[in-house]
Amino acid sequence: MISRLLSFAAAAGLVAAPIAGQAQQTMGQGNLLGLPSDLSMLQDSDPNHRVATAVVNGYVVTETDVDQRAALLLAANQTPVSEEELVRLRMQVLRNLIDETLQIQAAEAQELEVPAAEVEQTYTSVATRNFGQAAEQMDEYLRSIGSSPASLKRQITGELAWNRLLRRNIAPFVNVSSDEVTELIERLEASRGTEEFRLGEIYLSATPETEAAVEANASKIVEQLRQGGSFVAYARQFSEASTAAVGGDLGWIQLAQLKNPQLETVAAEMSPGQLVGPIRIPGGFSILYLIDKRQVLMADPRDAMLSLKQIQISFAPGTSEALAQQRVAAFTEGVRDIRGCGDAESAAARLGANVVTNDQIRVRSLPEALQNILLQLQVGQATPPFGSFEEGVRVLMLCGRDDPEVAAGPDFNQIMGELEDERIEKRAQRYLRDLRNDAFIEYN
Repeated sequence: MISRLLSFAAAAGLVAAPIAGQAQQTMGQGNLLGLPSDLSMLQDSDPNHRVATAVVNGYVVTETDVDQRAALLLAANQTPVSEEELVRLRMQVLRNLIDETLQIQAAEAQELEVPAAEVEQTYTSVATRNFGQAAEQMDEYLRSIGSSPASLKRQITGELAWNRLLRRNIAPFVNVSSDEVTELIERLEASRGTEEFRLGEIYLSATPETEAAVEANASKIVEQLRQGGSFVAYARQFSEASTAAVGGDLGWIQLAQLKNPQLETVAAEMSPGQLVGPIRIPGGFSILYLIDKRQVLMADPRDAMLSLKQIQISFAPGTSEALAQQRVAAFTEGVRDIRGCGDAESAAARLGANVVTNDQIRVRSLPEALQNILLQLQVGQATPPFGSFEEGVRVLMLCGRDDPEVAAGPDFNQIMGELEDERIEKRAQRYLRDLRNDAFIEYN
């Protein structure tokens, strides 16, 4: 599917631009431009200090435009950035606004203008999805963070215009044969039961001259991500791989498809939710994020629906640690004696505990440590106690489990659609590069 209606967080995009390495090119290492090795600049230049405005084929991108879009990004990222990082963020925002302008202009040139009513409809849909009420509430929020409804509507216009262009100029000329789909389905069937991974990747290219600077930049990105930054947002702006447009998502793959022994080894040891990097690979550095993993064409046990009883004790303020430990020991012993879920209420009363019933809980919605324990339990058994003196100590007793149905085989039309989307995405990137090459852009 070409069109992607943006969520409010996705509409915000990302946070910072890569640190520019100071590459020294030499003729001995393939200086294709034939530049002298001892450049003498006629003016002082600080690449991190520019006035963030531009004129794109006659359309003015103002400093206010940059400020308001940057405010969206900062709000989406939810982590503070340094002054140095903010400068890079603003430069990245300017590049995004230039691309957005080129996309809108290209659509207008081909009489594919986006009606204002469609923009308003999409804006209202985003507001409803994120605020559950009328668009006015999102208007107020945008203004409160230093952005504006007009800034977000401009971004929506750019996305809708680009989708129109792709549907007319690229999608009709992308073909996937039935033989290609059939061959892929046969490969999937042959690998049934083997492990596959859904990975996110940020790839930064490097030369021997720029390697140190690129590695330092990659380390900064990892640091921001571990502080809560959006992997999708950073991948969109930083990654030089073809998957940057989809937030670095490689989709479901087997490790051999990475075609890199170092990445295969690292990914094989990762757990869902884990971030690793930067990893030095030929040609640059990679940052990997394991979104999930599963077995090919097999039902995922984590999709099982559970019925649970949560049995909990709490501690009055001022309870000594010794007394609390005694109570936890008695609670642990008492839980072992509970004879199934039917006995939970009366046993809890004897232990001075509370019982809460939770039905239709999907295993994957629970913390990973609990997932592994609960999947090993039989009905009527309980987890080991967990918690703290401050928040209370509890166990979860399994009272029912509905396992997921065996996964169906791959869907022919779905696979064909995925292959088409992949090819459309690659051609779209080339299309945008052509628009940039043909544009008249003046920086102020």
